[in-house]
Amino acid sequence: MNRKYSTEERRSIILNNLRDSGRVNVYDLVETFGVSEVSIRKDLAILEEKKLLVRVKGGAINIHQSSEFDDMPVSQKQRLNAHEKEILGKYAAQTIKDGETIILDSGTTTMEIAKNLDNFKHLTIITNAIDIAIVLNKYERFNVILLGGNLRSLSMSTVGSLAEYALKNFYCDKLFLGVDSFSIKDGISTPNIEEASLNQLMIDSAKEIIAIFDSSKFGKRSLAHITSIEHVNTIITDDGITPDYREYIESTGTKLEIVET
Repeated sequence: MNRKYSTEERRSIILNNLRDSGRVNVYDLVETFGVSEVSIRKDLAILEEKKLLVRVKGGAINIHQSSEFDDMPVSQKQRLNAHEKEILGKYAAQTIKDGETIILDSGTTTMEIAKNLDNFKHLTIITNAIDIAIVLNKYERFNVILLGGNLRSLSMSTVGSLAEYALKNFYCDKLFLGVDSFSIKDGISTPNIEEASLNQLMIDSAKEIIAIFDSSKFGKRSLAHITSIEHVNTIITDDGITPDYREYIESTGTKLEIVET
């Protein structure tokens, strides 16, 4: 017979398991605690609201997990640091000038830029993100170019040779590069090799490279390398950045813009 745990004990054990293994499974927790699946899912939902974990299909992962579980659906990424992303997106939109040609990389932070372009009359926007293109369509007055290619359902973005071939025909003023991981040793990286390849061509196509990401991405490394910090003109992040990373970025000559959240 399973021991009867209080709600507080149960949630504490869930967090301990996440710290130890990085991931928990709903059905394993049901068996461990002898409670219903509804109870476990409620536990995970409440812990996620407190920003102590991230729910994924079948369970949850450690909110500080660095790379193994990075490649999650965009619907789940939207719940991560949503407040910080919203503020970063509004700030980044203010750095755009009317009449510019910009690239919006796929991502939940770059999506927030797309939502904040009401003050512009003339923009040409290139993106590989289907969800971002749908948001941009509401403006009507913009020239929106959606790159073709193979659809990645996880990120709602296009990748592959068709997307890369199309991108080679464009020269742009600014690239807003979404970032999954940033480390001092390995630079900017992403979980998907095809995404990394397309991002590298985006960098080649733009005069100014702006990496935009919340501070939770610092100190992480994903599978595929995109670029080193030397190729980035500006980094926009929130005030959760640690003094070590702030000092490192400033020492490289890359412009660092910290947004208060």
